[in-house]
Amino acid sequence: MDFVSHDLDPDREFTEILYEERPVLDNAGSVVEGLHTVWITLDNPEQLNSYTTESVKDLILAFRRASVDRAAVAVVFTGVGDRAFCTGGNTEEYSEYYAGQPNEYRQYMRLFNDMVSAILACDKPVINRVNGMRIGGGQEIGMACDFTLAADLARFGQAGPKHGSAPDGGSTDFLHLYVGWSEAVASCVLCEPWSAHQALRLGLVNDVFPVLRVEGEFVPNPLVVTDRFLDQWGRIVHGESKSGEDLEAGKALLKSGTVDFELLDQGIDAVVTKLLYTMPDCTLKTLESLRKKKLEHWDQNRETNRAWLSLNMMTEARAGFQAFHRGSREVGREVDFVDLRCRLAGGEQWGDDLVRAVSPQFKTGS
Repeated sequence: MDFVSHDLDPDREFTEILYEERPVLDNAGSVVEGLHTVWITLDNPEQLNSYTTESVKDLILAFRRASVDRAAVAVVFTGVGDRAFCTGGNTEEYSEYYAGQPNEYRQYMRLFNDMVSAILACDKPVINRVNGMRIGGGQEIGMACDFTLAADLARFGQAGPKHGSAPDGGSTDFLHLYVGWSEAVASCVLCEPWSAHQALRLGLVNDVFPVLRVEGEFVPNPLVVTDRFLDQWGRIVHGESKSGEDLEAGKALLKSGTVDFELLDQGIDAVVTKLLYTMPDCTLKTLESLRKKKLEHWDQNRETNRAWLSLNMMTEARAGFQAFHRGSREVGREVDFVDLRCRLAGGEQWGDDLVRAVSPQFKTGS
């Protein structure tokens, strides 16, 4: 049969991401001829797989292409390397181009919204393969996916209020659906990250896999408590960071090993195989019904959030993104929050003088 193409841009060659077809395995572990999985991979490891304006365009069209691929059983969304799945928007672009230009950022946010919507509207199950940090906007596009499987060295969280933004690209819409109100508000406002083990306990991810090999053997994340026990207040401790000598020993063990995604990728293949043995239309309808809970909030809020985030580029976002990008480990990457609050309470107006006054690189004289 001669099919009609529904790909929006069939001749497009992706430059900011990787788009590839990988085999699907049946229950016997054999490759299924005529079917495949689509892997969409962020390819900016030097900047922790943050998405640029161009990569957002690529992602929109990549998910549309995968969505109409008749032979695709599922989509796997991941990032290059072992440090990060995605840390959100590209802070260099935010700091050096979009800061102070709300009309430009409004156009960028149109693309961002379309990217999230493209994931939510994909006609294939979407699996987020979290190979490292899933922070900020990375958390948001990850939660737009249907399944999440993670390396147990991964970390999850928000960064908005620490860097001049609000997590209105999806986290304020989706996160409470996964972890409940109290955990969602703590994460979105306080920006304290979760380990992969905490994320699993809270229901944010479907499964986690050890990826650290030491002397040929896989070992669980040595930086966190991976056994469940009760602390002195009777609370479950699991996935929290170690401290003191235990933490130092964990860091030494981490340095002695290598990262290997063999078990994570076996987990990905296993989920795709399970999807293979379901009715395709019934599976899609089930996903569409479940996605309605996300879309209920996303469709209600995304345009007003886009407008606010754009205007915020004149004030706190401008200060926060420039402080992060132009700062350093030595001088810091966050504004002086106390000084900022005091200056605003005293009546100072937003502008170049205020931004400079609270920025770490200027406060240290560098």
